[in-house]
Amino acid sequence: MEIFRGIAELGRRFTRPVLTIGNFDGVHRGHQAILSQVIDRATALQGESVLYTFEPHPRRVLQPGAALRLLETFDQRMESLERLGLDAVIAEPFDLTFAKMTPEHFIEHNIHERIAPAEVYVGYDFHFGRDREGSMRMLTERGPHLGFSVTVISEVSVEGRDVNSTRIRELLGLGEVEEAAKLLGRPFVARGVVAEGDKRGRTIGFPTANLAPETEILPAPGVYYGRLHCLRGGGDAEGKVLPVVTNVGYRPTFHDGRDLVAEAHVIDWSGDLYGVEIDLSFEGKLRGEQRFESVDALREQIGRDVDEARVALSR
Repeated sequence: MEIFRGIAELGRRFTRPVLTIGNFDGVHRGHQAILSQVIDRATALQGESVLYTFEPHPRRVLQPGAALRLLETFDQRMESLERLGLDAVIAEPFDLTFAKMTPEHFIEHNIHERIAPAEVYVGYDFHFGRDREGSMRMLTERGPHLGFSVTVISEVSVEGRDVNSTRIRELLGLGEVEEAAKLLGRPFVARGVVAEGDKRGRTIGFPTANLAPETEILPAPGVYYGRLHCLRGGGDAEGKVLPVVTNVGYRPTFHDGRDLVAEAHVIDWSGDLYGVEIDLSFEGKLRGEQRFESVDALREQIGRDVDEARVALSR
């Protein structure tokens, strides 16, 4: 998959491009429905499937005080798009100057002149241009005059609920990782580097990998099972996918509860993961976070958590 850092960086013309436009935070099942049609149509036309997106997220620029937490890092998002089979991404640098562009200029210059799509597919809530003045109606009316058709993809629902990034954030905030996975189409994954902690886990027989997260969001405090994927800097561990029990929380047994952390105990494995970049998946929740009256009580509970996670992951 080719990645272009904006329209200005396009060094070639696309071949019969089939285009979609949007932020695609999380590349969830709603996004996947759009991308599937884009990729299928590009294949049918012997053309290229293209996403025109924005970096950073426009809300970061237009509402800098808003506490927007993205579901994926930029690299994670690109990897998700590549796995789906997309041919190219244009990641437009978004700033206040770009935000002032009229919708008419956006359609005629950026879309028609620079990308020249054969077909355009957008989600049902798509808006664009200065103050989001550009509507789907404008796009569908102007498109045919400029040589491209426009198809609006209706919302995707799972179990009667609309699929969107906001809903997924809410579910993660409630610790409902299995429900979030239904909307994402895969388990939620936090990316980061394993950092040194206080090594308390070793003293009770359950050493942990402490995540210094690059991803901006973690599930609610609690104990989860999932998998740890060693990406880079792992030596012999690089590329390994290992079963884990992960505690997200404030470590109330040992601390005063001020710092939210994610600590993953790798099941039936030992090794040094310091400095390794990892993906940490959250596939199911075992229990909420709780305070224990003694280290022995904590040790016994972690042992039960590990046994339960081992069974769940074996399924």
